[in-house]
Amino acid sequence: MKRHLVLSFATVVLAAAGASHAQSYPNRFVTLIVPYAAGGTAEVVGRPLASEMAKVLGQNVVVELRPGAGGNIGAELVAKSAKPDGYTLLFASLSLATNVSLMKLNFDPRKDLTAVAGVATFPNLLVVGVDTPVKTVADLIMLAKQKPGVINFGSSGPGTSSHLSGELFKVAAGIDLTHVPYKGSGAVYPDLIGGRINMLFDLMGSAIGFVQGGKVRAIATTSKRRSASLPDVPTIAESGFPGFEFGAWLGTFAPVGTPREAIGRIEQATIQALQNATLKERFAQMAAEPIPVHATEFGKFFNDDVERFARLVREGKLAPLQ
Repeated sequence: MKRHLVLSFATVVLAAAGASHAQSYPNRFVTLIVPYAAGGTAEVVGRPLASEMAKVLGQNVVVELRPGAGGNIGAELVAKSAKPDGYTLLFASLSLATNVSLMKLNFDPRKDLTAVAGVATFPNLLVVGVDTPVKTVADLIMLAKQKPGVINFGSSGPGTSSHLSGELFKVAAGIDLTHVPYKGSGAVYPDLIGGRINMLFDLMGSAIGFVQGGKVRAIATTSKRRSASLPDVPTIAESGFPGFEFGAWLGTFAPVGTPREAIGRIEQATIQALQNATLKERFAQMAAEPIPVHATEFGKFFNDDVERFARLVREGKLAPLQ
């Protein structure tokens, strides 16, 4: 009887300790690794989102940029080097799913990372220089057919939404375009404005400022419907390619083995942050579409996306990058 009481007491103590640990997370700042260049949509969205999450968590959420290799450098850092304690997270985009099939990776995001929370998906704008005579998708296709392989498109890096939008558009339109990758879409604009690059697909969050500032001309969007921010810019689907729709989602991942309590807290903080009126307004301006937020549903969404791009590679619509 005495032994039974001792064991029961020990069980209660351990349970209380576990509950206390769950309630104590986080007890210091959380780092959110953004594996893309400064000024891109991931940073534009990540910083205000982190600020709102911090209010819920009661600890700072610090955004740290680790760009390079189409998002793989920062993603590998979290997947392979970060402790699975909930204090280092990855704020990833579409490239995390596409690069499984397009590149040779030193990690497997399906096995080394755990989905925590989805945020939204964002369309690309197809933009050209203001000095070019191209004003419509039809103009662009006509020019590309007149000069096969000469017309080029910049991108924010191999495997990114910016790159893949160009490749899928090339297939849909039956034209030959030359891909010129950069380290982030921000680096493309000086060459686009200067006429050294002919076109760019860039996420609306980072492109819209250049469009509204008169630096570049938007001729189409890859979204399902027109953006309220740019109502005169047609979709590619409207421009002769029914069903063409493409965008880049954003979401948070943690190293595999991260405690469920930490994942649950980040998931809940994301849900609450997304209710912020300022964030909602910003997302609307960027023509954002919702995706599953909860960890389980977002994990399925991610794995389905991995398979979607694997299928495109198998069908020959996309080619591996190496």
